[in-house]
Amino acid sequence: MAEDLEEDFDEGEGSDDSSDSPKRKLPIKKILIIVLPILLLVGIGAGLYFTGIIDKLLGKGEPKAAEHSEAPKEAPKVVGPAVFMDLPEMLVNLQTQGRKQAFLKIKVAIELESVLDQPKVEAVQVRLIDTFQVYLRELRPEDLQGAAGMHLLREELLTRIQAVVKPVKVNDVLFKEMLVQ
Repeated sequence: MAEDLEEDFDEGEGSDDSSDSPKRKLPIKKILIIVLPILLLVGIGAGLYFTGIIDKLLGKGEPKAAEHSEAPKEAPKVVGPAVFMDLPEMLVNLQTQGRKQAFLKIKVAIELESVLDQPKVEAVQVRLIDTFQVYLRELRPEDLQGAAGMHLLREELLTRIQAVVKPVKVNDVLFKEMLVQ
């Protein structure tokens, strides 16, 4: 008897599925035709939004550019005549291999921003010369060869000058005389 009930139950389910299945199920092709273009459009829209192209098309990016161009610019500095200050001539021996000695004789001038800075630099001139001497004694004759060596020397001296005369702005280091012997 239990077997008869199971057979009746199975037959009932089978008959319901065969009649309802075409109505219940949507074909996968219809879902893909509807959903895929929507997802594609959403993806393209998100890409345009995040790259900023939509803002340009809608004109939202233009006011920001106009605001930046209307902002007051800093007035250019009035540059007075250049002020040069000569430092005393220095003679140092360079690092060498072997018994032969090499010397560097150098005379430099520094360019200051204003005449008012000259007394401040003169007040620390002894410290400045000491800094130069310590650096120059560590150089080798090979370090001073060619334009690259001169440029490196200029940059190193300028860095050391600016560290010693901190509040004063030094624009450049100029070589008046340089002899490696």
